[in-house]
Amino acid sequence: MNEPSAVARRLILLVDDDPGTIQVLYRTLSSYGDVRFSTSAAEGLQMARDLQPDLLLLDLEMPGISGLEVCRQLKADPRTADIVVMFVTSHHETDLEVQAFEMGAVDFIAKPVRPVVVQARVGTQLRLKALADALRQAALKDGLTGLANRAAFEAQLAWEWRRALRAAVPLSLLMVDVDHFKRFNDKYGHLGGDAALQQVAAQLQRATQRGGDLAARFGGEEFVVLLADTGGQAAQQLAERLRAAIAAVAIDVESSSEPARVTVSIGVATFDARSGEPSFGAAPKPATLVAAADRALYAAKAAGRNQVAFEPLDASRPARLPTARAAPAG
Repeated sequence: MNEPSAVARRLILLVDDDPGTIQVLYRTLSSYGDVRFSTSAAEGLQMARDLQPDLLLLDLEMPGISGLEVCRQLKADPRTADIVVMFVTSHHETDLEVQAFEMGAVDFIAKPVRPVVVQARVGTQLRLKALADALRQAALKDGLTGLANRAAFEAQLAWEWRRALRAAVPLSLLMVDVDHFKRFNDKYGHLGGDAALQQVAAQLQRATQRGGDLAARFGGEEFVVLLADTGGQAAQQLAERLRAAIAAVAIDVESSSEPARVTVSIGVATFDARSGEPSFGAAPKPATLVAAADRALYAAKAAGRNQVAFEPLDASRPARLPTARAAPAG
């Protein structure tokens, strides 16, 4: 049997219309984590969306919404697709089991539940979930700076863009580029360049502590900062604070007896569905925001670097993610 001490405490949600089963499961699993419960499928579905538990023990048949439908909806939503679903049922029909596995469930627990069996199976699934979470985080993190990587940024941008459209809230993006980074590398070596990137990343991380905000390494010496529920003026003010903070950082470089410094240029763009402008037509795309921030960045660099530039979104411009290209001279 998997001992509770061997499994990190996680959030477990029980959804079953039988209070007796809920009581047994609650007592059985309380040492494994924070256990919540509901006797309503509809309420349990909403709790799963709000709480995003690590593990959901779900009755297969309930009044109103079936357990299969709850599982289907959770697996169809990117926010809840990673929740581990185990069915608790007194049914043993092969067709039902096949449907459940096709929906994304990982295991069945037979009623009446046996505590020892429940602990063994739940413990195993929590171990697997912890490993999967660690691998997923590693796959979405930049190894040098510890920030999110480009794949993680693009996924969150897509999500926040949809939310901005749905809720009519502003969404801003900062595109940040280290000025004359090749010169810095040539002078201090690649280890010095790595130290500079890490210091820039640390400042970006400090500035993105709210839920929905994200700092990420976009590629090379280029970074992005996604700011949820943030209008253009607030985004520009944050960008200016970041620019000044990075310029003030003394970078400890082993190859130099004196601390080194870098500056950054920052391009800012904001999409605000409340303003009604610019006119994007029926289907604005998140790449429009990236393209606008990218153009603002190059305006800042062309104007002399170590400054912030803002460009309003323009739907007539190409809406594609920027690729590597030569920076303005100087």
